Amino acid sequence: MILRKLQSGGCRTWLSRVSLRPEVCFFSSVPPQPVPPLAQTLQGYLRALEPLLPPEELTHTRRIVQEFGRPGGLGSKLQEALERRARLSKNWISDRWVQWAYLESRQPLPVHSNPAISLPRRDYNDWRSQLVFASKLIAAVLDFKAKINTGQLPAESMRGMPLCMELYPLLFSSCRIPGPKHDYIAHYGRSRRSPTHITVVRNYQFFQLDVYNSDGSRMTESQIHAQLLRIRSQSWKTDKEPMGILTSEHRHTWGAAYNRLLRDKLNQESVRLIETGLFSLCLDSPVMRISDENRKAAQVLHGGGTFSNSGNRWFDKTLQFVVGEDGSWGLLYEQATAEGPPIATLLHHILEYCEKPDPKRAPLVPLPMPKKLYFHIDREIKRDIEHAKQNLDILINDLDVHVFNFKRFGKELPKQHKLSPNSFIQVALQLTYYRSVCPTFDIASQRMFRGGRTEFIRSPTNQALKFVLAFDDPTVSVRNPVVSLLFSAVQALKGHGIDRHLLGLKLQAIEEGLSIPKVFMDTAYGLATHWKLRTGQVPANTDSVMCFGPLVPDGYAVCYNPQADHVHFSVTAFNCCEETNAETLARTLKETLCELQDLLQPPV
Repeated sequence: MILRKLQSGGCRTWLSRVSLRPEVCFFSSVPPQPVPPLAQTLQGYLRALEPLLPPEELTHTRRIVQEFGRPGGLGSKLQEALERRARLSKNWISDRWVQWAYLESRQPLPVHSNPAISLPRRDYNDWRSQLVFASKLIAAVLDFKAKINTGQLPAESMRGMPLCMELYPLLFSSCRIPGPKHDYIAHYGRSRRSPTHITVVRNYQFFQLDVYNSDGSRMTESQIHAQLLRIRSQSWKTDKEPMGILTSEHRHTWGAAYNRLLRDKLNQESVRLIETGLFSLCLDSPVMRISDENRKAAQVLHGGGTFSNSGNRWFDKTLQFVVGEDGSWGLLYEQATAEGPPIATLLHHILEYCEKPDPKRAPLVPLPMPKKLYFHIDREIKRDIEHAKQNLDILINDLDVHVFNFKRFGKELPKQHKLSPNSFIQVALQLTYYRSVCPTFDIASQRMFRGGRTEFIRSPTNQALKFVLAFDDPTVSVRNPVVSLLFSAVQALKGHGIDRHLLGLKLQAIEEGLSIPKVFMDTAYGLATHWKLRTGQVPANTDSVMCFGPLVPDGYAVCYNPQADHVHFSVTAFNCCEETNAETLARTLKETLCELQDLLQPPV
């Protein structure tokens, strides 16, 4: 994601904006993102409200929207400002979206923001094999980074259209920095002396590990393995404070603690080395085997709590690879700089690389000792850590995680009927959610435009509502009308996104010092943006499972990874809400998918 502005307060401010060669970023072939026509977005907004509002409220909202969109009115003036901004900037919405959605959010990063991806278990169950695999993983990531640096990363396209690649170099040596009112992103990858180290954390202790030799060559797997053995020998369990827990706090609280922490020169140096590192490697200790798939996903997402591995995280870091002693592994990433498609490409490269033997022999040169990072913890910092531990455990205990593999069919079934697998699953989720319609969104990429990030695709439509009502209506006994409604509901999800444009109009008014337009103060807008069902597709080539928490206290988050003959799902909800239950939704979703299969392919 691209940054809107930097925070000037705090102890320091860095940002190196990446300027890549055209052949690396493919800017020359990626057009700028256009501003959609105002009338199109407002019409789409009203259509999105139709299945959510009673007729009298919809009539009230329609009058407000028509007033906002009339020629020469406030909406037209804000639209002109956005179009002017689009002509003068790389992307008219991405930087504002990142600032509003992520950097100004004060919610803790674990559960609420950072997505986790749990990968298929490796075939080992001891610490020796853990370090061997971790060495291979590090070498694979460095190989991927080398392809970015040399322009060898293949150009990506979607339906024949080239995609913007500028997020790729931002994955490395990036970190989110907390601030009192909003955060900012520090990127060190294009500085005069680019970082050559990663951060390794084990038993709550952080180490700086250089992964390049003095001649600039990448370390071999055997060299990295030797260094990880050294780190293990220096990181036995002690009474060390879990410094990483501080990054799990509410952003305002962590911002204040961050400034206190950096008063000390030793702390400042250690924090700087964590933030500037290419990425982090978390070597997790064994944990109890409870509901294995659920535990694996939760471990990557938040570390399992302060008595488990949550102290092995620095949640502000853009990339954190988690490797357990039991063969479990995954990736946790921070969304202000990273997003799903580049992460999926990275993981695909890692998995391919891990199938190959070590291509290099280790040179016979002495290696410097990995540097252990130390912290000076005074009474104030000790208090900050204790508060963070309590708050994180409360958050983790409140999160209900349920992961399952639906094996009855995969994406080939809807494809056989010429239906989009993603849209088909979205309709299934609508039907599942209490067999009614609620504000729901899926995420679509905007990388066909320069600097483009994501857009919400709203799942509730009139077609979806008609299908849901007909499916459970006992008076509708004829199969064909219901099948027809299913096809209409799936096809209706191919519409244009509206939410980024609406946000841009709202933020433009705020930037110009105007009162927030009535259309955004209307209760309908609040209802339409109270996302009770947050969904995300992970179109990966492997059996991975993504996991993140709901956006609202009374909501769900559902991630899915459709494979040819099965679909991986993760469902999360908060225990504090009596109306939601992740296991119940998962069970109902399985039943719904089976019913939809029977609808398309009636049993003989």
